[in-house]
Amino acid sequence: MGPLHCIVNPASRDHTCGKKWPSVVAKLESRGFEVNTYVTERVGHASQIAWDLRNQGVEGLIVAVGGDGTVHEVSSALRGGDIPLGILPFGSGNDYAITHGISRTDIDAAIDVLVNGTDRRCAAWRLEGFPASSTGDYPAPSANEWDGEAQNDGRIVRWVFLESDAGITSAISRAKLYRAKWIKGNKKYTYLGVTTIPFWKRRKVWLKLDEAEGEILDFTMFAATTGETFGGGYQVCPGVTPLDKDGTIVYAPRLSRIAMLSLMGPMKKGKHIGKWGITKQKANRIEIKPVDSDGNICEKPLPLSTWVQADGEPIIVSPATLEWHTEQLLVRGSKDVPWA
Repeated sequence: MGPLHCIVNPASRDHTCGKKWPSVVAKLESRGFEVNTYVTERVGHASQIAWDLRNQGVEGLIVAVGGDGTVHEVSSALRGGDIPLGILPFGSGNDYAITHGISRTDIDAAIDVLVNGTDRRCAAWRLEGFPASSTGDYPAPSANEWDGEAQNDGRIVRWVFLESDAGITSAISRAKLYRAKWIKGNKKYTYLGVTTIPFWKRRKVWLKLDEAEGEILDFTMFAATTGETFGGGYQVCPGVTPLDKDGTIVYAPRLSRIAMLSLMGPMKKGKHIGKWGITKQKANRIEIKPVDSDGNICEKPLPLSTWVQADGEPIIVSPATLEWHTEQLLVRGSKDVPWA
C-alpha cells in the first residue's frame, strides 16, 4: 500500500476523533498503509496542511479525518490537482461520506474504501461573496491562495464540495457558532431551529438564475448541493450527484413559521419538493443580492445579513454568486454508488 497523509481534526464528534485516532492508525497499518499524521489546531489549518503537502508533491492519498468541515478544508487545497482525497468520517453529519458510499459507523468498512475504492472527478460550486464578521470564537474568513482570487472588490472565494444554502438554514448554522455549544450532536440543530425560527426576520432578495431576468422574491431559503443529502442524511436535493453536468437549486419562497418547523420531516425523505411552493430546477449560476426596505437591490451587504454557507460554515454574506464547475476534485469513494 502507498502512504496515507491523514489530516486529523481531534475535536470532531465532540473530541471522539482525537481519542480514537491511535486505534485507527493501528487498523490502517494492519492493512499495509504507511500512515503520516497531521493534527489540526485551528479553523483553516487543515487547508494549509493539505496545500503544503500538495506543493511538496507527496505520493499516495491525503485523507480528511473528521467531519464535513474537515473534508471541506482538505478538499479546498486539493481542488484542481491529481492527489486523491480519502475520507475517514468522524463528524456528526458526514454527508460527503454518505454521497460517496463511505460508512459513517463502521471504520473498517471506511478503511476498505481507502484500499479498494474508486477515484472519481467530482463537481464543486465556486462561491464568491462578502466575508462575514467574526462571531464567538469563530474568525472572520479571509482570502486563501488555494481558493483563487475574487472577481469583485471586497469579496472572497470559497469552493463548496457538499452544500451551500442561504436564508433560515444559514441563520440556524450561524447561531451554532455562539449558542448552544453545550448541546451535542443533532439535538443541537433541533434546539437552534426551534429557538431561531420564531425570531427570524422576513426579507426579500433579488435572485438571478443563469441568463434569466433577476427577480425580487419573498424568501425563506435556497440550497445548492453536489449530492442528495445534507445535515446527516436529509435529502435536501433529491437526485443530485457529483457527476452532474449541470447544477441544481432548491428554492423555498416565503414559508410560514409553522411550515419552516414542519420542513424537516418531509426533507428527511426528500418529499419536500412541491410542498409549500418549494421548487427544484437546474442552474449553473446563482446570484443573490439583498433588497432594502424601500425595494432597492443592493450591491453591498445590509445590516440584516443573509449568510451563505460553504459546506456548513456560514462565512459569506450576500451579495454572493455561486457557479457550478465540473471535475474539480478527485475523490476516492466506494466502487458501488448508485449515481456512478
